[in-house]
Amino acid sequence: MTHNHRSPTFGHIMWLVAFGMIIYTAGCTSKKEEPQKPESSIEKPAKKPVVIGFVQPVDDETLDEARRGFIDALKARGYSDSAGTAKIIYQNAQNDIPALNQIIDKFIADKVTCIAANATLPMMTALKKTKEIPIFMMVGPAPTINDLTIKQGENVKAPANLVGVYETLAYIDSSIALIRRAFPNAKTIGVIFNSAEPNSTNAMGELRKKCKQNNLKLVERSITSTAETQQAVQAILSKNPDVFFALPDNLVFASFEVILKETSEKKVPIVTSEIGLVKRGATIAYGADFYMWGYQAGEAAAEYFDTGDLVAVGLRPVKVRKLVHNEKMAKELGFTPPPESQPM
Repeated sequence: MTHNHRSPTFGHIMWLVAFGMIIYTAGCTSKKEEPQKPESSIEKPAKKPVVIGFVQPVDDETLDEARRGFIDALKARGYSDSAGTAKIIYQNAQNDIPALNQIIDKFIADKVTCIAANATLPMMTALKKTKEIPIFMMVGPAPTINDLTIKQGENVKAPANLVGVYETLAYIDSSIALIRRAFPNAKTIGVIFNSAEPNSTNAMGELRKKCKQNNLKLVERSITSTAETQQAVQAILSKNPDVFFALPDNLVFASFEVILKETSEKKVPIVTSEIGLVKRGATIAYGADFYMWGYQAGEAAAEYFDTGDLVAVGLRPVKVRKLVHNEKMAKELGFTPPPESQPM
């Protein structure tokens, strides 16, 4: 019986070997090239939330605007209580110096990430107590004004842990220019100031100089508490000033409604450098927007939380200034504001 059996040729053998290699290689490749999770989906350890000790010297609508701006800026940059990325501890000293000291001491004991100082007094109090914890200032003057700078060779430097947003005394010059323009017949300016606050006493020195240069008479009274405001304002108004200038001073902020009541009865317009006071009844202002001042300080804080570089954040001047007037008060006083002034 004949078997018709053909032996495999050399070509068939090589083809089978090649096919086997392909199957083996494909199997190995499939094991090696398993799809990897994109980097963004890999779980990373969550950062501890930053802890911000926010301190304010008094209850005040104008300062509250700065606080609101600060918190809004942080939230816009991803730092908020709701997101679990920040814990903001708000404390108000209620115009009590011992309470203010206790608040700062507690922040330091709790080792907060930073202190947010809304106005001059808490900023200076915090600086006396800590050189390590960053202090983000707002609604306060440049360190040079309050003698907070340190001379190092030819350079004058602020304390290393003081950062945030400041204002220079240029607002005195711009306020006098505004009085001359808006009330060209004004000859006498009335003002009260807090003699216990360096920011106010320094501002008064500049105000006296500018009034002298512009042939304006200054009627002034110093106070140390809001309980003295009414009597001081009445004493000034008895001298018949043409304009009352509201300094950016904690006691002025806290007792502004008393000032407004007394000046309104005498039909004396209030000029100020703070937009927030125009919302509360001042006649006109060219000055810093407190909400945006706080917002700018909040952006600086977020920048520090992002990078950890306090030197790069540093101190910066307040940016947003506006010319605004209170429409209701302008009508009551028969005052025509400059055409570019924005009504409030």
